[in-house]
Amino acid sequence: MFAFSVASGLHFCSLSLALEVSVGKAAIIYVKNGSDVLLPCTFTTCIGFENALFSWTRIVSGNYTEIYGGSIKNKDSKPVPSTKPDYEDLDKYEMPDATHKDREYNISILIHFAEFSDSGKYNCFVKNPKEKSTGKHNATITLKVVVELEKVDNTLTMIILAVVGGVIGLLILVMVTKKLTLFILKKTREKKECLVSSSANDNTENGLAGSKAEQKSAPKA
Repeated sequence: MFAFSVASGLHFCSLSLALEVSVGKAAIIYVKNGSDVLLPCTFTTCIGFENALFSWTRIVSGNYTEIYGGSIKNKDSKPVPSTKPDYEDLDKYEMPDATHKDREYNISILIHFAEFSDSGKYNCFVKNPKEKSTGKHNATITLKVVVELEKVDNTLTMIILAVVGGVIGLLILVMVTKKLTLFILKKTREKKECLVSSSANDNTENGLAGSKAEQKSAPKA
């Protein structure tokens, strides 16, 4: 039981430290025919790597055709593209200035003048020799070359934002009006109380009705 727990813990630890490949959140990338398009791919690893190998493979009718690849010596090195003679077209694919931050390494490729025939699935593979059993990882992304990119209609979004903004503005106006009304009523009440108090003081001093002079009893005849 103890041995099983230790083995499970070691397996979980190895999986958590394993290299991970990502092609971003978008499962499908659309591009206009004749335009350049970037196929994103990054990988991260916690245990580091030495002479990691990467490759881009295109899937056509279930067949995998490697179109681009290379290697990265270590974390301080930039990806070095391979010049395999069996690559279809080296001029069509290019790796932009690859940069890395922290433990994330960029191995995205750029496709020049994408054509309809370039539509399909692409796999980004990375192999880390430091990982003995699960040293090869990949992620898939789909490219669709279209005649024209669809324009996103934001009319409904703008209407919703306008309505929400109007409601919020109305609520703020109501709150401000309420506070202003309460403030005016408070000031009006204070002013009235001040006038009443002042009038009572004047009557007392002049011996008018309600004054101390009236409170004295009349002299006897």
